[in-house]
Amino acid sequence: MIDNIAKIRAPFTGLQDKYYFNYGGQGILPQPALTAIIDGYQYIDKIGPFGMAINSWINTEMEATREVLAHLTQCEKENITLTENVTGSCNIALWGIPWQSGDEILLTDAEHPGVIASCQEIAKRFGVILKTCAITNQTSNILEIISNNLSSRTRLLVISHVLWNTGEVLPLKEICDLCHNYRGAKPLQVLVDGAQSAGLLALDLPATGADFYGCTGHKWLCGPAGVGFLYVKPNLNPPLLPTFIGWRGLDFANPDLPFYDDGRIYEVATSAYPLYMGLRRALEFHQQWGDNQRRYERICQLSEYLWTELDKIDGIQCVTMKPPQSGLVSFYVEQPQHIVNNLEGGRFFLRTLAYPSCVRACVHYFTLESEIETLIKTLRGC
Repeated sequence: MIDNIAKIRAPFTGLQDKYYFNYGGQGILPQPALTAIIDGYQYIDKIGPFGMAINSWINTEMEATREVLAHLTQCEKENITLTENVTGSCNIALWGIPWQSGDEILLTDAEHPGVIASCQEIAKRFGVILKTCAITNQTSNILEIISNNLSSRTRLLVISHVLWNTGEVLPLKEICDLCHNYRGAKPLQVLVDGAQSAGLLALDLPATGADFYGCTGHKWLCGPAGVGFLYVKPNLNPPLLPTFIGWRGLDFANPDLPFYDDGRIYEVATSAYPLYMGLRRALEFHQQWGDNQRRYERICQLSEYLWTELDKIDGIQCVTMKPPQSGLVSFYVEQPQHIVNNLEGGRFFLRTLAYPSCVRACVHYFTLESEIETLIKTLRGC
């Protein structure tokens, strides 16, 4: 166990020359994860990139990654599908539902454009109706808002666990219970965009009740870009069908059952396998400082500190009325793009958001209080 934040930061060589506040966009890769990726590629070349020996080794490594992700989210590894990113994960769920004309998808106004675009394409192809409910800065009565927008034709609720624009954490279990107890024409399922939650929140996916939960590895988990995963609740009714089909989803050992009967059914074909090894090493690296809950508590402490100090600056208004229970802190400022551009010139990395038009800063458990103080001082001078 490493208690010293300075020591846990040392392998993040990308932090040495910058003030990084953009973990909600992409995390910084720790050196042990990069080493695992390089070692993986070198080992594959050494043994031979295609053959019985290397294929067996790859299968073992991928299963080890699946087990670590299952442990992270407190589910069974059979419920984990390895993907490339959260958008790909969500698309597996969206396109695997047997849509019929007149079905409804309910979205919130805080969803990511990539997921919205997928739903729009489904609506166009299958005659599905899209509805959007406004929850931004109204999460205190979110259950009422969602309930008022459900109908007998609602087939799927698409919602984020942590809102990417405000950093607010939604009461996911209560939302899922509401949807599953709703008596419509067809079972109502819940797809969760977990882009901002894996590596930030202490997750127990079965306890949330979510039917589908998509995650990415390159944000708060600080893994490489190009890796993610999908959780699918077991014994779904109706079941989720595979849209893309390839050899990785086929159980060659059982000729009577061509598809695996677990999360592997949604996997397709050859991937950049060493990237998954890098993700696993990143997860193992974080565990050196503390468990998921301890890291989350420190993130919330730093987030509150940042929110409080931002709220003291003339010309800045935080988007939320109180510190969000996550690592994302958004704030209003005149000319947000100009501010972000100027900050990046000084090696401060933040980002702008379009809705609402604001600047977003992110803190991780290994962010230093001194970094926050330097950011605040710089913003006062902008």
